[in-house]
Amino acid sequence: MAVTTPDNGRPTRRGRPGYDRQSLVQVAAKVFNDRGYDGTSMDDLSKKLGISKSAIYYHVSSKEELLQLAVDYALDGLFAAADQAETMEGRAIDRLEHLVRASVAVLVDRLPFVTLLLRVRGNTKVERQALARRRQFDHFVSKMVAQAATDGDIRPDVDPANVSRLLFGMINSLTEWYEPRGRASAAELADAVCKIAFDGLRLEGDRPPDS
Repeated sequence: MAVTTPDNGRPTRRGRPGYDRQSLVQVAAKVFNDRGYDGTSMDDLSKKLGISKSAIYYHVSSKEELLQLAVDYALDGLFAAADQAETMEGRAIDRLEHLVRASVAVLVDRLPFVTLLLRVRGNTKVERQALARRRQFDHFVSKMVAQAATDGDIRPDVDPANVSRLLFGMINSLTEWYEPRGRASAAELADAVCKIAFDGLRLEGDRPPDS
């Protein structure tokens, strides 16, 4: 699945005073995170952006469309990472590690959008669709974990679905404390996650030597 921008493949139109669809969705995602989606009105967005509601409607049809564009941007990044991992050559354990690293990179690059995705609760049609796509992604990770266990590369005494939840629970927790202007880069965060996760998952004889 190709990564798309929040434009969702549509031509970008620049409105007043200089917002295009992508920057509009980015601001909306931050406001939704701060106030909650249900607690945010189009009036709130209008005040935050400093433009009229009609200027917002120049780009999108509704608050629901803003939410969909935002969560789809997060999900498209995750599914692009999954597609990369699926087409890689090599053992499932290595493809799983690639997916974890790529997912950390998506989270860092699209932090407000991933944060918003993790907060949806299924109260609207858009939220339910987002949750369904998240379940598809979780199922993909579980299958990769199961294959790595079948290959004999990770311990078989932990349920693959639980491994998937624990791995991405650790990744998703970054949204609670990661500071984009902090000292840790995406690569450093991915190294830390993979060291903690995979040193515990790999069978003893399969661990790489210490550097």
